[in-house]
Amino acid sequence: MEPLIYELSVPGRVGVDMPEPDVPHFELPENLRRTEFHFPEVSQIDVTRHFTRLSRMNMSIDTNMYPLGSCTMKYNPRVNEDAARLNGFAQVHPLQSAEGTQGALYVMHALQGMLAEIGGFAAASLQPAAGAHGELTGILIMRAWHRSRGDNKRTTMLIPDSAHGTNPASSAMAGLTVVEIPSDARGNVDLAALQAHLGPDVCGLMMTNPNTLGMFEEHIQEVCDMVHAAGGLVYGDGANMNAIVGVVKPGDIGIDVMHYNLHKTFSTPHGGGGPGSGPVMVVDKLAAFLPGPVVRIRPGSDTDEENDGVPFYEWHTPAQSIGRMRAFAGNFGMLLRAYTYIRVHGEAGLRANSMNAVLNANYIQARIKHAYHAPFGQDRWCMHETVVQGKFEGAPDIKALDVSKRLMDKGFHPPTNYFPLTVPEALMIEPTESESKQTLDKFCEAMLEIAREAVTSPELLKNAPAHAPVKRLDEVKAARELVLCCKIV
Repeated sequence: MEPLIYELSVPGRVGVDMPEPDVPHFELPENLRRTEFHFPEVSQIDVTRHFTRLSRMNMSIDTNMYPLGSCTMKYNPRVNEDAARLNGFAQVHPLQSAEGTQGALYVMHALQGMLAEIGGFAAASLQPAAGAHGELTGILIMRAWHRSRGDNKRTTMLIPDSAHGTNPASSAMAGLTVVEIPSDARGNVDLAALQAHLGPDVCGLMMTNPNTLGMFEEHIQEVCDMVHAAGGLVYGDGANMNAIVGVVKPGDIGIDVMHYNLHKTFSTPHGGGGPGSGPVMVVDKLAAFLPGPVVRIRPGSDTDEENDGVPFYEWHTPAQSIGRMRAFAGNFGMLLRAYTYIRVHGEAGLRANSMNAVLNANYIQARIKHAYHAPFGQDRWCMHETVVQGKFEGAPDIKALDVSKRLMDKGFHPPTNYFPLTVPEALMIEPTESESKQTLDKFCEAMLEIAREAVTSPELLKNAPAHAPVKRLDEVKAARELVLCCKIV
């Protein structure tokens, strides 16, 4: 492979000839000028070829399997993109009146109802801009509910060690004290430890189910009952709902508030820093605390004879709302994509997607667990992802990172490394429902071949990747010493 040349600039080379301005020149005051810029001087064809070459080096879901555990890098149907680009939606402005945006408000109202129904909840808000933003929103709702009842001493959030990593941070941002609850030997919440920490100071329990070990909580009903008996609420991190949509409704088994990650469960684009979307659903007693505004049908408009019984959609702020969580209503384009995804698949399709995601993950677990130890998957079915360990008997120097780097040479994106933190040398693999059996077989064969190489030819793993555009990087150094310009000066 040819070496990469990043410096293409040649003094005096021009890519665009700008016309002479037809307005007077204006000289910026010296104190407003910046002189440290070093813009590259390149031709149009150089720019085109440079970015085309880079695009061909890029790993994407359109070209390769992307088994990042907990991230759900599924295929995004292009019809979703078409819907989000319709002029009537793409050109709408959040400050337009309700009279001029009835189509957009209809979609949002319908999506609120769909998401609530899928999760078994009474009401929803589409406002949160990401999963962690949804977490913070849900926790503020829980806190507000307690305070509305004069119960101001509930300042502790219990969080299992198998929860998503953002859960403790979201709780702390809401001003709560975090107490970690350990898992038992089967990957569930340790009930004895939970009972020991329940008391009058507990705001609630914040749990991820299925959890980050890829397991469904076997005692979920008992956990919810214990927290409720102690006067607390249960927050369900719904980031892994793509394993149980159409199969389980969290609201029906005791979850009081939950967020979705639309980019995981309902196929809106994921990665690249956003945009995200983390709608929040609540049970009936918490509906009045949702962040506003939400969309509702104007009372009486659907029976008004003068309006021919056509519903009029309007913004509404719930009576005890915690207030806005962002400037407008949410990332509308993401909401359109999720709405389209749900309408296209319907109830049966969504359930089939969940079951296929679980089937694919269990297929991988069954095929590779004799070579990769699955701490909680030896005698349990996993859900949408399987967690295995990247270490081997007979290869003491090989780590999970070495396995992932070698997997790049086999043509696959690495799975999530070193998460969850409770599993040493963790490899978190999520195939999603998008992948075929043929692709899964190729992935499993690559993983099994790497396990053999770890013992017979460990240097292949230690020196990997051998066939990537760049060799192994020092990720720690790269994160600490960022280079954010095209040229070091």
